[in-house]
Amino acid sequence: MKTLLCTIAIAVMASVSMAAESEFKSGLQVGDYPGAFYVTDVTGPSAGEPLCYRCQYSSRPVVSIFARAMTDEVKQLVKEIDELVGKKRDERLAAFVVLLTDEPREQTSTLKSVAKQEKIAHTPLTTYKSAAGPGKYRIHKNADVTVMMWVENDVKVNHAYTKGQLDTSAIKQIVSDTTTILN
Repeated sequence: MKTLLCTIAIAVMASVSMAAESEFKSGLQVGDYPGAFYVTDVTGPSAGEPLCYRCQYSSRPVVSIFARAMTDEVKQLVKEIDELVGKKRDERLAAFVVLLTDEPREQTSTLKSVAKQEKIAHTPLTTYKSAAGPGKYRIHKNADVTVMMWVENDVKVNHAYTKGQLDTSAIKQIVSDTTTILN
């Protein structure tokens, strides 16, 4: 009887944990409108200047990556998305990365170094003025990485990851999901 109760308790805790994970939301959700917001371009064509990549890319298919740190996994994700942007020029695929930090100026050299080391050529690395991110985008404070994809004026894909969740299989899924905005 004790064993049965333990098994049931473990099963209940596991299902509650899985439900909590599936309910974790960060960023604009599918169907939301991606509004304008300003970042400081660090490695893109307007390096050093504030601008709105959401505005510049307009109705193009866009992959936006919001990250709190440039971890190895984030670098790998950015590298793979950047390569895809280079390959999908005819389909006008665009991407940009927003580093969310309360010290954006101090992160400039880090972003430049990442772009150089990883040979990021098609995806601007940018900073936002605070770790909270643009208010209307509702980036969850516990989200280490939030990826949103949109085309026209409609979010089509959203992935949110807490610390340690972005891994090789998650990166593969994100890259695969770009077909959603290219078709």
